[in-house]
Amino acid sequence: MINRLAFLRTVAPFNLLPPEVLEEVAALLQEVTHPREAVIYHQGETKLRGVDLIIEGGYDTYFVDGQQVRHLPEVYGPGTCYGGVSVLLNKKRSLRTVQARAGTRVYFLHRNDFRGLCLGYEAFFQHFTTRYGRLMLDEEYAQLVHPGPQTPQNFIAADELYSRRMAAVELREVLACPGSTPTHEVARRMAKARSSCYFVLDDDGQQIVGYVTDITLRDKVVASLGDARLPISTYLDAPTRSVSSEAFVYEALLLMFRTKTRYLLVEAPSGGYLGFISRNKLLAEQAQSPFLFIQGVKQAVSLRELRRNWQKVPDIVFQLLDRGVKPEIVNQVITTVADTIALKVIEDVIRELGAPPARFVFIVLGSEGRQEQTLLTDQDNAIIYEDKANEHREEVRDYFLRFSTEVSDRLNSIGFSFCEGGFMAKNPKWTHSLSHWKRNYLEWLHESNPENVMRFAAFFDIRFLYGEAGILDELHDFLDTELQKPLDRFLHYMATNALQYEPPLTFFNNIRTFAVGDQQVVNLKKIMSPIVDAVRVFALKNRVFVTNTGQRLAALRQLGVFTEKEYQELLQSYYYLMGMRLKKQATQMMHDKLPPDNYLDPKNLTKVERVTLKEIFKVISDLQLKIKVNFAKMLS
Repeated sequence: MINRLAFLRTVAPFNLLPPEVLEEVAALLQEVTHPREAVIYHQGETKLRGVDLIIEGGYDTYFVDGQQVRHLPEVYGPGTCYGGVSVLLNKKRSLRTVQARAGTRVYFLHRNDFRGLCLGYEAFFQHFTTRYGRLMLDEEYAQLVHPGPQTPQNFIAADELYSRRMAAVELREVLACPGSTPTHEVARRMAKARSSCYFVLDDDGQQIVGYVTDITLRDKVVASLGDARLPISTYLDAPTRSVSSEAFVYEALLLMFRTKTRYLLVEAPSGGYLGFISRNKLLAEQAQSPFLFIQGVKQAVSLRELRRNWQKVPDIVFQLLDRGVKPEIVNQVITTVADTIALKVIEDVIRELGAPPARFVFIVLGSEGRQEQTLLTDQDNAIIYEDKANEHREEVRDYFLRFSTEVSDRLNSIGFSFCEGGFMAKNPKWTHSLSHWKRNYLEWLHESNPENVMRFAAFFDIRFLYGEAGILDELHDFLDTELQKPLDRFLHYMATNALQYEPPLTFFNNIRTFAVGDQQVVNLKKIMSPIVDAVRVFALKNRVFVTNTGQRLAALRQLGVFTEKEYQELLQSYYYLMGMRLKKQATQMMHDKLPPDNYLDPKNLTKVERVTLKEIFKVISDLQLKIKVNFAKMLS
């Protein structure tokens, strides 16, 4: 008994228990020995009768995947406890496969006695739940614990859509010719090769500068009575788009939809190209995927059809998440659908109003600009047009205000509601010339105040949607120059903005809620906002112009602003919250037939989810501390 007591005092978290309780526990322990290399527990299968406290020897533990490959090995040596997390949070089934080392002896404690200790002593219980919450922030761990359902459903292709790389896709050989080749000769070669696409080289015959397709020849040569004896460079389409052979299939498809590209070159690791593939060929391999749905959106011909398509998105989102697809991929799918609908509307309005009287760019901002839209989304957009001579200013402005009003009204009728804050191109404040926009940013950067920084932060999350990308590039170049100047006051207010919302964790490690109707809830959007705001201010300070929060984090990690550990914790925290938010909204719309919101009742969460949420709150608190440290001078 004395030896058992002494031993228990060395084992966490048993060393937290009162002495009289330890004596009772010592009397309940049963000594067990295990032969060398015996597999004691099988991952996800063996139901644990209790927990093991290792006296000597040890446990080799690991996860195994579908191919029986071992992952995340961890050794439990003398003085450690195995099984607590499995009993409490995994329906009593062993989280890992466990193999005994030579000379292993353990004390066994029945799960009923173990649970009694958890119920009676909060610190004892928190030891196991806190550890699990931290582990769940590791992406590989989370995937191995919760790999998701294994059977396909509507809209969802096989898992390989999200795990297969372009190097594994069957590609066509790149056929290319110099730009001086006569057009009729290129057409002959295309017919012989049975190819609908031919690439065109520069004068040196080294670089691909464009391409022609059967549609190019039909529209530019046959229908327009073009001269087929002219060099093919007369009729080529540009630019070409390419993707790394290491890119995932879903990334290639998203790129093709965003850039309206029908043909994609696949880059070889050593330089040059492995081959090319058409969008139709890649889609045909995906059977039931969300990308076929996006293709259907592109072919819609009426607002009613577009509205029906948008109403299907919650079902797609629910099924993607239920299958275990990462929330960041789901965000991209939502964004691509929304972009495709907006582009259809913009093109239809231009066709009706006539060609614009000036070059322009239609931009999106806020969550739309960050490619982080949820199902509770409104319009956030603006227009920048080129500067024109005085005599044309009114004409140009009148066109774009009529154009933007028509676009916004149609998007609203489809399901993208008007922005309550008025951040839409139909608002005359947000449709202006490039020079006017530069003055806006000068005011926000150099004459900032707390109200303006909070109100106009979304304008630092802008993204190209339609028009002349060069106009947005010029604005980015302007901002790059301005951000190199002293901006202490602006960065001070930006940093302060990231500290406005504190994670809702009480002194006693409970989740702080507020009342909405008859429920006690938290607001997931507000919980996520410190990550968005903090990452934005670090991005601006370091002149990082990508807008997506995950991409900003990756760029800042490359610059050394965040350590690898900070990067992984923030990335996992952000997208864990995003997944909760998206699934809650999809459930409200699909099953409860309610409009979506951002509220979540913690009582509806599992123990695992509550524990993980609390760990995320701590990650956010650490991020806010980093803000205070890095901007201490500006915040003082």
